[in-house]
Amino acid sequence: MNIAELIRKKREGGSLGEEEMRELVTRYVEDDLPDYQMSAFLMAVFFNGMTPEETLILTRLMLHSGKVVDLSSIPGFKVDKHSTGGVGDKVSLILAPLVASCGVPVPMISGRGLGHTGGTLDKLESIPGFRTDLSISEFINVIREIGCVMTGQTREIAPADKKMYALRDVTATVESIPLIAGSIMSKKLAEGIDALVLDIKTGRGAFMESYDRSLELARTLVDIGNGFGKETIGFITDMNQPLGTAIGNWLEVVESVECLRGSGAAGNIDASADLMEVTYVLSGAMVYLGKKARSIEEGIDRCRKAIEDGSAYAKFIDLVRAQGGDVESIENLERYPLSKFVLEIKSSEQGFIQAIDSYELGMAGIALGAGREKMGDSIDMKAGILLKKKAGDAVEPGEPIALLFTDRENAVSQARKRISDAFSISAARHSKPSLIKDMVDKNGVKKWKKIN
Repeated sequence: MNIAELIRKKREGGSLGEEEMRELVTRYVEDDLPDYQMSAFLMAVFFNGMTPEETLILTRLMLHSGKVVDLSSIPGFKVDKHSTGGVGDKVSLILAPLVASCGVPVPMISGRGLGHTGGTLDKLESIPGFRTDLSISEFINVIREIGCVMTGQTREIAPADKKMYALRDVTATVESIPLIAGSIMSKKLAEGIDALVLDIKTGRGAFMESYDRSLELARTLVDIGNGFGKETIGFITDMNQPLGTAIGNWLEVVESVECLRGSGAAGNIDASADLMEVTYVLSGAMVYLGKKARSIEEGIDRCRKAIEDGSAYAKFIDLVRAQGGDVESIENLERYPLSKFVLEIKSSEQGFIQAIDSYELGMAGIALGAGREKMGDSIDMKAGILLKKKAGDAVEPGEPIALLFTDRENAVSQARKRISDAFSISAARHSKPSLIKDMVDKNGVKKWKKIN
């Protein structure tokens, strides 16, 4: 087939059939289709979308472009979680060992940073020695040994998605619902899971800023999951301010470890209350789908107890050790090297934090070295931002609102201004945003009632 004709057809709003889509995907995986032509196709999809049938075809083709892991030899109902990405979203680092400590196997294949959001793999690789390049046999062995595993895509798992995922990041085509849905579900279905929990972010720091778009994505993902016979539940969660206090790879590992220890950010559990609220809801749903609780509420209770009794933290140590990581760096967080420049950003006003622009902080983090501006860029694992204030907090003139960490002296001035400008301060206190908006399952959309 003539690839330019297929691109033109999509550009003009047409629909591609299975054979046409297979031509694009197969030739791209086989390096017979250059990046510039796939980029043109992705941009055409970005502007014109895909029909539900096209989205299912794309998901199936990406899924079967490689191997599907067989976890039938692993006892238990295997459940994973996926987030559509946000700033400061380190939930997976806490959730995987937490759910596994409740007896539910968690096979997790994660991705790298996309756009202004961080990636789970990059965060894990900030732990010295931690391997995210496990083979399929290693993947199976680790989950059999400790009950959870966190790795990246191998060459055998959804190779079409792996190539397209990296290309989307640098061609401004990330926010397309069909492309997001196909990418997420092809990886998740390839893991050998029995069920899936989804965290669909909405707001300024999410790829889907509007609620309506987030709901459309949630429904698309849930329909695909259930269409493939995997019980799938989605939660729409707020991303109008960063989740937790840390932005940046090692900084987010530190906050995650402190939460697993039950002490929260820098020993203050209240500072990470929003992070843990989202984590408990998602992990509780996983425990429920994993048949270890009779309801999501009971699953949340089990997860709280696993933090309190130390079993979740112990499972994280097992995970680090099993994947080659330096356990000592986790047990002694303070020994990790600091950035050359650690600077305070102070408030120039008195009042209350009205809002924090997650997108601006995500972009500032990239400028500091915590993310990639283009494919192949290296990451400074130490770089990032620590929030000293969150939405609803009172602030005085001269009081620190954030810390920046970087080795890039030439990035300090611009990043400092961008971080400062991301904080909106008002005279009146505003209520804190609701974190969990709605739940979406095979029966439709339900308002989520906060569980204390």
